[in-house]
This record gives sequence, C-alpha cells and structure tokens, in this order.
Amino acid sequence: MQVDGQIDGQIHVEKSLVISESGCVSGEIYAEHVIVNGEFEGICHADKIEILSKGRVNGSIYSDDLSIEQGGRFNGVTYPAEQSKVAELVEISEVKMAAEG
Repeated sequence: MQVDGQIDGQIHVEKSLVISESGCVSGEIYAEHVIVNGEFEGICHADKIEILSKGRVNGSIYSDDLSIEQGGRFNGVTYPAEQSKVAELVEISEVKMAAEG
C-alpha cells in the first residue's frame, strides 16, 4: 500500500506500507515493512522500518530493524518489537482468509 495524501487513524497492512514524499500519516501503523519518505507522526509497529532521505518521523517505533538514510529525520523513542503485535497481524490475516472462504 502506498500513501500519497493524508491519512489520520489506524492502518493495518499485511506486507508493506510506503509513505511517499507527498504522503502524511498521523496515527498508528501495523505492518511488516514500513518505508517513510514523507511524514509520519504516531506509533509504528513493524518488523522493518526504513526512513529515507526525505522522511520525517515523530513518535514511537516498535521494531528490531530500523534504518535511517542520510537526510532522514527521526524524533522519538524506539522499542524492541512486540511479539503480541506481530501475532495480532497474523490473526487478522487468518480471519480475512476464513471470511473469504
């Protein structure tokens, strides 16, 4: 999923979330992989987070794999990944598959 505009709220993505240079997300993100080249403010739970050169992140990050390119900015706190949040993503995926048949 790619965000080119503005989103306020909670986002659950099974794979990757890309916040483009024109994108702005405020809220809480649950994803496997998050790439930020725009703006994010809030709480992010992901296996891997990349802040690219134009990316700006303010808030809390729960991940064991964080990279920040030269020029990227992060203002906040990092924490180890919470296994319960990863399990929650798996459960959501299983519920969706069951609902689809």
